[in-house]
Amino acid sequence: MKLVSYMSQWRGIAKEAMDRTAIAVKFLCCLHITDTYFCSPTHVYGPSMLPTLNMVGDIVLVEHVSQRLGKVRHGDLVVIRSPLDPKRCLTKRIMGMEGDTVTYFDPMLGDATRVAVMPKGHVWIQGDNIFASHDSRHFGPVPYGLIQGKVFFRVWPLDCLGVPGQ
Repeated sequence: MKLVSYMSQWRGIAKEAMDRTAIAVKFLCCLHITDTYFCSPTHVYGPSMLPTLNMVGDIVLVEHVSQRLGKVRHGDLVVIRSPLDPKRCLTKRIMGMEGDTVTYFDPMLGDATRVAVMPKGHVWIQGDNIFASHDSRHFGPVPYGLIQGKVFFRVWPLDCLGVPGQ
């Protein structure tokens, strides 16, 4: 008789543990889907986007829907997978879309301006601080598929809260 009551008690505990585990798994799945396909926080730092973003680091929200729908435009801040090191992500501004002719100045190569035509499916990205940015001026047009998302809101630091660059 005691054995049956113990089994009944353990069955209830096991059912409750399974229910709570299922809730935790569902939450983590929703978190993963939201982070991967909709919106995620990203820490961005470095001198290439001065004065728009701080050198010591900003936390921004990046939405992942615009680039999937082809809604990324000139002037948008984007997070992009580095074409030279796929483990790194870069935050840059889109200066040219496919079919555009971009005239750019590279201070490392002298005073002359150069011209580049964007091939199909590529974008031209540049940092706001041209003297400290490693961007399309160095590695050329970037495939559209490397765009990870569009920056739409600065979360940290609090004194700069809002849309970056505005």
